Amino acid sequence: MEKEYLVFAGEMKEYDKNTIEYFGMPSMVLMERAALAAAEEIEARFPGGGRVLVAAGSGNNGGDGIAVGRILRLRGFSVDFFLAGERGKCSKETEAQIQIIEKYGCPLQNKMKEKEYDIIVDALFGIGLSRELEGSFADAVRRINESGAFICSIDIPSGIHTDSGQVMGEAVNADLTVTFGWKKLGHVLYPGHAYAGEIVCRDIGITQESFLGRMPKVYTYIGDASDGMPCRNGGGNKGTFGKILVVAGSINMSGACELCARAAYRAGAGMVKVITPEENRTIIQSGVPEALLSTYPAKGEISPQLHNILEKGLQWADCIVIGPGIGMGIQAYAMLKQVLGEEKKPLVIDADGLNLIAKSPELQHFLESERQENGGRAIILTPHLAEFARLYGCTVEEAKRDILQKPKELADRWGCTVVCKDARTAVAAPAKEEIYMNTSGNDGMATAGMGDVLAGTIGGLLAQGMEAEKAAVLGVYIHGLAGDRAAEEKGRYGLMAGDVAECLGSAMKRKGMEIV
Repeated sequence: MEKEYLVFAGEMKEYDKNTIEYFGMPSMVLMERAALAAAEEIEARFPGGGRVLVAAGSGNNGGDGIAVGRILRLRGFSVDFFLAGERGKCSKETEAQIQIIEKYGCPLQNKMKEKEYDIIVDALFGIGLSRELEGSFADAVRRINESGAFICSIDIPSGIHTDSGQVMGEAVNADLTVTFGWKKLGHVLYPGHAYAGEIVCRDIGITQESFLGRMPKVYTYIGDASDGMPCRNGGGNKGTFGKILVVAGSINMSGACELCARAAYRAGAGMVKVITPEENRTIIQSGVPEALLSTYPAKGEISPQLHNILEKGLQWADCIVIGPGIGMGIQAYAMLKQVLGEEKKPLVIDADGLNLIAKSPELQHFLESERQENGGRAIILTPHLAEFARLYGCTVEEAKRDILQKPKELADRWGCTVVCKDARTAVAAPAKEEIYMNTSGNDGMATAGMGDVLAGTIGGLLAQGMEAEKAAVLGVYIHGLAGDRAAEEKGRYGLMAGDVAECLGSAMKRKGMEIV
């Protein structure tokens, strides 16, 4: 499993500047390296050459594009060059690239010709775009999209905001995006990801040394998830690998606890005990016969019997998952209050448990009093966007727009690790600057029950002794990988939560299992 940084526009500009000014790497050298990398990617897809239009802006992104066109022309491609905007406003590097192609006898067009092209190089705007496209620039983007040509965007599709992935009025719909150094947030956040096409990140000489101690704030994982899993003890037993208590389900909501319990087992937990209403007994025993089971009458006031059942379960467990499908009634509230108030063991709160907290200052106080960064209890909250908005106190649109910063603020407010679930899930831990942005998974996972599987997965990792932030991050990543494997087998249209739960084991499969 490899850590990969995702950078903001401001961070990338700083690292570029450090490479030039601190390390002394000339800007034109970096531009030539970027152009050569992009030209190589285009040539690999069009080995026989083709008709190319370079659509360049006046910034350095335009200079990159013009250099790409020059390299392709020297390799046998037929290339036209179009400059959007005024030449007098070009950066010095872009003006230098224009002068080079003019010496090669290549005229610079100030209008897009009515001509058919095989390839269009989109170099209108780079990562610095901060306002919506309009006028001739918006028209140029529309014409590029309507051309029918293969579109290669340099660094990021023009019109996509680098930090948010939002469309700034109009945006190029690329087939290929060649970026440099590190992927940007706009490459992975939607809708930007859908506009980028295939994303290739090339090394042009801006390295981690250029951070100069100022590390990127956001990272993701790629590669083999088994690298992050704890080693299995060859001499262990079912108690060795963790005991997890799942408090889930209500009348007519048996699926939540079944999926959660099954995922906890698939994530590696040795034992799972389910506490759920009596009405769910047969379904749980049939669906997850491996699980221990304690049931209670689901109607009426909170009873001493339920209190005792829960107390014994809490004493037995190494960690707890509570919330999936428990409802919003007085029994659910009482169970959550007991779990928050009487135990110090690691805890995952999901679904209805989160909605109960959002409505109750009393439950919120329990969270604030157990701040994990001060050596307190490890608590993980796993809200989807609507649940997060209720917890944070904002609209769903605001939560989606600020899916990196707001989870960080909530994590610091309550001292919990926060898993904010969306097409791209963010994980923030209290008193930690880094934020994890998940890039595994697919749109087939947008179905009921996926959150229950994730809660069980994270709980299963916690039960094996992982600290909260790592269990949350790895759980989200593995959950997405399992979704990708399930989609390969079932297809994205037919994907169900149970399919993902069954693929968790293969997503974590270790090559050459290490025994200690």
